[in-house]
Amino acid sequence: MAQNIRFAGQVNEPWLARLTEDIIDPDLPIIDPHHHLWVLEGNTYLLPELLADIGSGHNIRATVFEECHAMYRADGPEEERSLGETEFVTGIAAMGASGTFGAARFCARMVGRVDLTLGARARPLLERHIAASGGRFAAVRLSTAWDASDRIHKVVPTAGVLLDPIFRAGYAALGQLGLAFDAWVYHPQLAEVGDLASTFPGTTIVLNHVGSPILGGPYGADRQGVFAAWKAGMTALARHPNVTVKLGALPIRLRGTGTATSDMPPGSEEVARAWRPWIDTSIALFGADRCMFESNFPVQKRWCSYAVVWNAFKRLAAGASADETANLFAGTAARVYGVPWAGGQVRG
Repeated sequence: MAQNIRFAGQVNEPWLARLTEDIIDPDLPIIDPHHHLWVLEGNTYLLPELLADIGSGHNIRATVFEECHAMYRADGPEEERSLGETEFVTGIAAMGASGTFGAARFCARMVGRVDLTLGARARPLLERHIAASGGRFAAVRLSTAWDASDRIHKVVPTAGVLLDPIFRAGYAALGQLGLAFDAWVYHPQLAEVGDLASTFPGTTIVLNHVGSPILGGPYGADRQGVFAAWKAGMTALARHPNVTVKLGALPIRLRGTGTATSDMPPGSEEVARAWRPWIDTSIALFGADRCMFESNFPVQKRWCSYAVVWNAFKRLAAGASADETANLFAGTAARVYGVPWAGGQVRG
């Protein structure tokens, strides 16, 4: 099943450099559970760019790579081409494991892509990815974000993929192999994620980007209504103990707020203020042990720096207990993705 991957806009490094901040709580251990590496639409984000960001002051102990159609094989059967991404990330992870590039174990685990709409044929491919990754392949993302409006970007061309019996035949192999599933949907699709969680209670689902509430297009005129619909969907989804949530990747400056054309990039106070209703609600519904902060870099880099986004998360978690903070910044990601982790240190 084809996915429409795009990177709209460009990273403006000089603009981002206009704002710098002191790092809040620089010793707090962090596992970043969601970043990409790619050459996409003229944008390059590979190891040098990643190292510059994770070296910007926060204590990044490990990262999890998220599939993004990077370095697919140019030849061979279509369904096997994503093996190129797994092979690419495995090489990057080996560089991190060597310690040559510092203490951070980048790409310690990865979320890859296998087309689960292959049904029963998906399992042999999953096994090949696990083998190719040296055991780092921890989850699959098959992005299914779709909306009926032509004004909303469709990642897949049709609705209801998560409900399709053939997809579910492929999905069944995830639990059998001990793999999680990363779900990227828009907020009107949250019930589909809940149905999937109920049907396969033994498979962990990681909801990306707080359920991606749509705040533009036809939804832009009723943002309070969107929040209410999103909260209802998240409340129902939280009843499934096998669902966890990634917190991040939300709009910061919406049209009509008067800040969209600001000459300065947003600081962490502005980011935290814009995101607080969504993130506070998610933590209240799911609990800190089922939530994890995510950078979503380099996508998020179009709007703020790596230092700023993690400062914003630290502001958002300021009232959390020590155990809650540990879960939000590292513990949940370590458990869900199997990142080797003990006492604030990544092993190996």
